[in-house]
This record gives sequence, structure tokens and C-alpha cells, in this order.
Amino acid sequence: MHIAAPCVVSLSWRLEDTQGQLIDELIDPVEFLIGGDDLFERVEEALIGQETGYSATLHLEPDQAFGEYAPELVCFESRSLFGEHVEPGMQFDGLPEGAVTEGMPREAIYTVTEVYDEHVVLDGNHPLAGIALVLALVVRDVREASEQEIERRSVGEESLFTPVSGPQAGQDTLH
Repeated sequence: MHIAAPCVVSLSWRLEDTQGQLIDELIDPVEFLIGGDDLFERVEEALIGQETGYSATLHLEPDQAFGEYAPELVCFESRSLFGEHVEPGMQFDGLPEGAVTEGMPREAIYTVTEVYDEHVVLDGNHPLAGIALVLALVVRDVREASEQEIERRSVGEESLFTPVSGPQAGQDTLH
């Protein structure tokens, strides 16, 4: 079966930065919906018309992946809003109750980047924002998408490649 929207592809891959630093590796294939919200547009474009066994190495610029780094998504909030166990690398879904920084998206995932006596530095950028990536992928299988997958625009509950969320604290990979 040739890859065409809507269908489901099983992929394995190795994701690195342009310096060759490993960021993520899928050894066991994971399914993604072509024509939905699961994959970056550039990745889907490379897969269309291909079939099981296809392999490619794609160079993804920041605007083709997790976006450019936006310094305006960095803010300072009072440490008292986080409790005593806050540490760099922790992530929060939205700003904490009582946050005073104006103009910040409330629904973003914020990563604690620094902790000081009086305040905490939060970054609303995806951890891979601003980074060019190299994705070496292999198509392991192709199948028809179910009605539910097409309606949901995803094979799973959420996309693995999403610009607004990243790995949780202590997690080394994207999945």
C-alpha cells in the first residue's frame, strides 16, 4: 500500500540535532496518521507516495519542526507560587494560580529553567524550539486509517510531535 492521506504509517526513527547529539529514538515502531495532526508537514510530504521499507534522512529547520525560539515566552514568577520543591526541568501545564506576568499564553507547557530565592524562571517554548533537527526514519508498515482516527485527526490521544508540549521532567525522549 502506498502512503496517501488518510492512512496510518508505523515508523521507527532516530532524531538528532545537527551536531549529531541523539534527542530521541524509536526502535519499536509507533503509528501515526498521515493527513492528521500526528506529524510535521515536512515529514508527511516526504512520506506521501512511499511504501513499507522506505527510509529517508530529513533535515528539519526550526520552522519545519518545533518553531523558532521566542524569548517573549520566558517570564519570571514568584517562587512562592510553586512550593518548596520546585527545581529546573520541572514542567507545568499553564501558569500557576496567582501568576502576574501579562501576555503569556495560559495553556502552554512551561519549563522551569532557573530557580532563585525569590523567583522562578519559566520558559513557554518547546524544549526543541529554535533547533534544526535531523530525522532518520524507516516506514515499517502502512494501513488504512479507521473512521475514528480520521475524525480525531490522530492515531492516539495526542500527537508526539506538538509544538506546545515536550518531555516531562526527568524524561529523556519525546515519547
